[in-house]
Amino acid sequence: MPKMLINGILRDKPPASDGRFHRLQSPFRSHISAQPGAPFPNTAGRYHLYLSKACPWCHSVDLVLTLKGLRDAFSITWMDPIMSENGWVIDQTLFNDQSGVERTRFLYEAYQRAKPDYTGPISVPVLLDKVTGRIVSTESAEVVRMLQTAFPNATEPDLRPSHLCDEIDRIAEQIQSPIREGVYRAGFATNQIAYGEAVTALFACLDAIEETLGQRRFLAGDVLTEVDLKLFPTLLRFDPVYVTHFKTDYKRISDYVALPRYLADIMGLPGVADTVDMAHIRQHYFLSHRHINPSGIVPIGPASMPSADVPEMGAA
Repeated sequence: MPKMLINGILRDKPPASDGRFHRLQSPFRSHISAQPGAPFPNTAGRYHLYLSKACPWCHSVDLVLTLKGLRDAFSITWMDPIMSENGWVIDQTLFNDQSGVERTRFLYEAYQRAKPDYTGPISVPVLLDKVTGRIVSTESAEVVRMLQTAFPNATEPDLRPSHLCDEIDRIAEQIQSPIREGVYRAGFATNQIAYGEAVTALFACLDAIEETLGQRRFLAGDVLTEVDLKLFPTLLRFDPVYVTHFKTDYKRISDYVALPRYLADIMGLPGVADTVDMAHIRQHYFLSHRHINPSGIVPIGPASMPSADVPEMGAA
């Protein structure tokens, strides 16, 4: 279950009384800026990211870093695929001692170090300023945006062309609640009504996006934009994870026509496949969410999984 720091103690997020999953809001909403005198200037090497290969919100950030040639501008600490009773676990085998941040075992310790009196959710991604020790942001959509706007020397593509801004924002709003959050609303629902509401909205929106992609190569038109990097991580995880784990089995992405084409199209872009570790993704969901998968069994997965390797069965 999601974790929160309450008076310095890590606790499970209390379940909602209405049976619905409610995403916790980020309390860290500052920005890196190219403006002179900005409290968080756009200095390459100054910032650190805590990311998870399993998390779709982190995946969006990773895709921007990859496509915009910004990987060397940030140091990164990666999470272990399997969460513990203490929440996100830092993968010690991948930790870079030259990153400029202190080695810790759990992500919540990094929050405590940055803000000792912090009370609230422990989530990824985390964007940290190594100079001040402050957390800049934990809001993925804003991190995705600032990576594009605060570093003008980043490479193409332009993921937010001015003539498509309105359409990008419209579609981002369209997919946010029913699809990106909707798979979690279905999976973490604790009663039939909440689950039914979530899956009904989810598949209605997927049907609408299928219709859109029947007329366009990408969501906002003929070019890849930031909104595609928001939808792609959810679609990628849908058949291998969400259909089984979150009970979103009314239809699979592979049952559509345009959605699989779109998924494969983005997967084929330079560098994108390198951001995907399907074994890691599946281990995270099936072995971390024991409240909905108590036995921790990792199912074999669909034959059409977007990975050549079937995850090791029995890993625990």
